[in-house]
Amino acid sequence: MFLEVKMIGFELNHSVDIYMDPSREQEDKLFISRAIEAAIRLALIFIILILCFRIIEPFVIMVIWGVVIAVAIYPIYTKLSAILGNRSKITAVLYALFALSLLIGPAIMIADSLIDTSTYLAKGFKEGTLVIPPPAENVKEWPIIGENVYAFWNQASSNLEDTIKKNIGQLKTLGEAFFSAIAGVSMGVVQFIFSIIISAVFLVNAQNSHLSMLKIARRLTDKVQGQEMVELITATIRSVTQGVLGVALIQAVLAGIGMYFMGIPGWGLWTVCILVLAVAQLPPFIVLLPAILYAFSVSATTPAVVFTVWSVLVGMSDSFLKPLLLGRGMDTPTLVILLGAIGGMMLFGILGLFVGAIMLAIGYELFMNWLNKEENSESIAKD
Repeated sequence: MFLEVKMIGFELNHSVDIYMDPSREQEDKLFISRAIEAAIRLALIFIILILCFRIIEPFVIMVIWGVVIAVAIYPIYTKLSAILGNRSKITAVLYALFALSLLIGPAIMIADSLIDTSTYLAKGFKEGTLVIPPPAENVKEWPIIGENVYAFWNQASSNLEDTIKKNIGQLKTLGEAFFSAIAGVSMGVVQFIFSIIISAVFLVNAQNSHLSMLKIARRLTDKVQGQEMVELITATIRSVTQGVLGVALIQAVLAGIGMYFMGIPGWGLWTVCILVLAVAQLPPFIVLLPAILYAFSVSATTPAVVFTVWSVLVGMSDSFLKPLLLGRGMDTPTLVILLGAIGGMMLFGILGLFVGAIMLAIGYELFMNWLNKEENSESIAKD
């Protein structure tokens, strides 16, 4: 009994000695001090990162699109630079001027079309001089919607004011959508201009930009995988840019030319709509079919037939352009492009239409490469 009490006393004294050990207490204080210091450092780094992102946020989408453009046209840029004696800065300036001229010229024409249409409608309605021509009898023969369209069109031509009063809610919604589209197109043109300038800067510093991308990819993975990642991203950008965005731009330009010569009202807005549809992998006939029906209703038969043939060729052009251009790179599924284009446009507007398609395609290709990596390694090992 005495020995047990003595042992318990020894253990209690030993525990008190450990608890009161000054070295242990010093270590605890040092640990707390280091934890507080680390927390403060992390908080400061986090605040700096948030501030930097908020500052650069308005330009992120333009920078990304500038990078995409630079990567897409870099092979052409190098050839042009070689012709000019490897003068990279002069080549970049010439490229920027040429790209801006291609962008600003059609943009001004489309803007004039939108402004003229809205001005004519507003002025005519205010002064009471707005006259809608009566529909042709063949409008009734349009499939499914012919009778309803004829009735509404005929009513509007005979008593426009009463028609507007009866449909004021729908017309107000359409008007808001129309002016919102004008604002979106204008902002998109401005973003495109900045993106072209940014892409020219990246092209001048192409080697340093490529090395920076390699460093980032290698830090995320390793040396070999980083190189493969950069090559995959580059191939995807060029493939989607040529096979999707390039085809969409060709279709929109050709459709716009046809509607311009046919005098389709608001042809500029419809051209932008066709561009959006083509990028989203939807058929341009959604817009071209009503334009064809309108052409037959107000124009002579021969011009209307010519416009119909032209529209059919434009709508079917992707069937031979996509295999020609998209086949040079990755075979990204249409659904991925569709979701990327629509989601990007919902987030970032007209520029997001292009950037969204590119970014989701890149993400898809990287994911599939990661998913199939083990299978590829096993097949190589077997060989």
